[in-house]
Amino acid sequence: MKHWIGAMAGGLSLVLAVVALSEMAGAQQQNIPTEKAFRIERSMPPEAVACLECHKTEHPGLFADWAHSRHASANITCYDCHAAEASDPDVSQSHFKQYERADLKYGRKEYKVPISAVVTPKDCSRCHPDEAKQYSVSKHANTMEIIWKIDPWLNKGMNSDFERAAGCYHCHGTILKNDNGVLDPLTWPNVGVGRINLDGSKGSCTSCHTRHRFSVMEARKPEACGQCHLGPDHPQIEIYMESKHGDIYTAHKNEYNWDAAPGTWTPGVDFRGPTCASCHMSGAGTTLTSHDVTERLSWELQAPKTVRPSEFAALPAKTDWKVERDKMKMVCIQCHGKTWVDDHYVKLDKVVQEYNDVYFAPAKKIFDDLYTKKLLDNTKYFDEQMEVEFYELWHHEGRRARMGAAMMAPDYSWWHGFYECKKRYNTFMEEARHMIETNTKAYVFPDYPNATGSTEKPKVLFPDSK
Repeated sequence: MKHWIGAMAGGLSLVLAVVALSEMAGAQQQNIPTEKAFRIERSMPPEAVACLECHKTEHPGLFADWAHSRHASANITCYDCHAAEASDPDVSQSHFKQYERADLKYGRKEYKVPISAVVTPKDCSRCHPDEAKQYSVSKHANTMEIIWKIDPWLNKGMNSDFERAAGCYHCHGTILKNDNGVLDPLTWPNVGVGRINLDGSKGSCTSCHTRHRFSVMEARKPEACGQCHLGPDHPQIEIYMESKHGDIYTAHKNEYNWDAAPGTWTPGVDFRGPTCASCHMSGAGTTLTSHDVTERLSWELQAPKTVRPSEFAALPAKTDWKVERDKMKMVCIQCHGKTWVDDHYVKLDKVVQEYNDVYFAPAKKIFDDLYTKKLLDNTKYFDEQMEVEFYELWHHEGRRARMGAAMMAPDYSWWHGFYECKKRYNTFMEEARHMIETNTKAYVFPDYPNATGSTEKPKVLFPDSK
């Protein structure tokens, strides 16, 4: 049984004690627990001591998480991550009241420091500059800009602000706001990957490396990605678990070395079957570790029409898809032969071509015709059934077909993907042709519920928008 106990030696050092059971010799001697203390004493400022002593009492779960972290081993404390300048826009005013508490040993003015509850990639970059820079150019960090450009739920105002806060923004991120040091509850708490922080940075590292242990092991497991990448529109976690890779992970995950040092996690040595992180982020062979999940992608599979990442209008990647495909292939050939890998991409490219040409192109053409002939009204979106049908053709079934093929999950590529594409395509095309032949306008849902969200693009992302 282990107990982590934090105590300050001379007000300037941390003592972590581990209590172990030991058996005393002798046939008649009863087992007696004895204490063996492992002392790690390092200097730290008194303000940091105050943080630890207070949070150890006020938030024991938070403290225990930190005490088990690599940060604690390196003597990185609350103070190192949360300390702020007095002039920073995200300084917590309520926290200052903690230094007026007579019941706390450290609740005194001499320990008073400005802190921010929000730790941002800019803060993390002080120790992790490369990771922060890579993350900043990724689709994760810029997802708020992407969805405001292309998502009718936002730019057509088809859901409420609270629906967005509870749903969309939980993963995509909020635009943090505060009033006199008090964070707006519509924007906080939030750890979305594209959160816009008050210091100007984008994202939240704790989306994947959860507070306050910030574990590399957690981020390497597919469940970390499955928090957001799931459901009818982007079921990557379900697709992965169906695939052979996921099957191997399920069978052997307890044998994986999840705690290998960053940059050293090696296929065939530390793990058998890959996870999301090992394919999209971790290093392998000559492919270097990266926190830019846009790397290694040769297709933009989530787009309505599949395009190369550099051609994705909402956020064109500054990459060459051939170079990025070779990076991903280098990851693949750690376990697979070259012919296997090359032929997989031949099949994926054919799937993309068939989706684009056979399903998306003709549906998009007749959909545009409905607008041109004013049989559909583009003032709003989703308030006419044909808009819903077209949206789900690419956003649901079309994505599943393409992503299932990319990640080798045949049930998702066929039964959840192309099979459903056929059904929706046929009913959509039949109704569209009937509307055109009879010059019939679509029925408009008169009481579409909760279409009350703001359609004003955020100035912080779109300063020139009106």
